Amino acid sequence: MKSSHDTNVTGQFGPRARAYVESAVHAQGADLARIAEMAAATRPGRAIDLGCGGGHVTYAMAPHAGRMVACDLSDDMLTAVADTARSRDMTNVETARASVEALPFADGGFDMLGCRFSAHHWQDVDAGLREARRVLKPGAPALFVDVVAPDAPLLDTHLQAVELLRDTSHVRDYAIAEWREKLARAGFTVATVTTWRLRMEFPVWIARMATPATLATAIRVLQDSAPEEVRQHFAIEPDGSFMLDMAMFEAVAG
Repeated sequence: MKSSHDTNVTGQFGPRARAYVESAVHAQGADLARIAEMAAATRPGRAIDLGCGGGHVTYAMAPHAGRMVACDLSDDMLTAVADTARSRDMTNVETARASVEALPFADGGFDMLGCRFSAHHWQDVDAGLREARRVLKPGAPALFVDVVAPDAPLLDTHLQAVELLRDTSHVRDYAIAEWREKLARAGFTVATVTTWRLRMEFPVWIARMATPATLATAIRVLQDSAPEEVRQHFAIEPDGSFMLDMAMFEAVAG
C-alpha cells in the first residue's frame, strides 16, 4: 500500500510528466554526457534509471545497454518515457513502477545504475540506496546526480524552505558529506565527485511544477527578506532566478 508521501510524489509529478520530458534543464548537461560516456564504456547488459522522472538518464544510457529499465513511482511519467523512447526507436527500453525503497528486482540483476534529480524526493534515502546496491552486481558503476545543500545552516535552511514551498513532495537536499556517508553505508565506494552550479530561471522553475501562486509568492518573500549571505550564495536575481549547487557521485557497488 502506498504511503501518503508516495501519493504526494505521484500527485505532484504525474500531471507534469510531459513538462519534465521537455525541460531544457533536465534534458541537457555535462552530467548526462558523462552518464552516456560511462554507459558506452561499460556496455551494460541490463541497466536501470532509478527514479527516472522524464527519462533523460534512460535516453542517455539506452543506446549503450542491452536492456534498459526506467523505474519510477508515477504511471504518467513512465508512459511519457515509454512514448519518448519509442519515438527515438529505443526498442530496448522497458518501464517498471516501483518505490525505490522496495525494488521488485532480483539481487545483482543490473550492470549499471543511473539516478538523477530524484533522491531529494525519497522518504528514506538510506533504504533507497541500499536497494540500489542490492540490485547491482558487485563492481557495477552507479552515478547519482542531485542538488546538494550547502554546509552552512543558514544557507541550508533557505534552500530546503524554497524547495518545499515550490514542491511539497520535496524531502531534503543532502550535503556532499551526507551523500558520501550514505553511499558508504549502503555499500558503495565513491570514486569521483563532480560539482557545478545550475541557474534556475524562476518563472520556468515555478511553471514546471505548477506551484500555486500563494506558495510562489512566499518564495519571493523569503528571497527578498533573505540576509546578504544567502542572497550572495544563491546569486538571487531581481526576478527570483537563482543558482543551485549540484553534484555527481560516481560510485562502484562493493
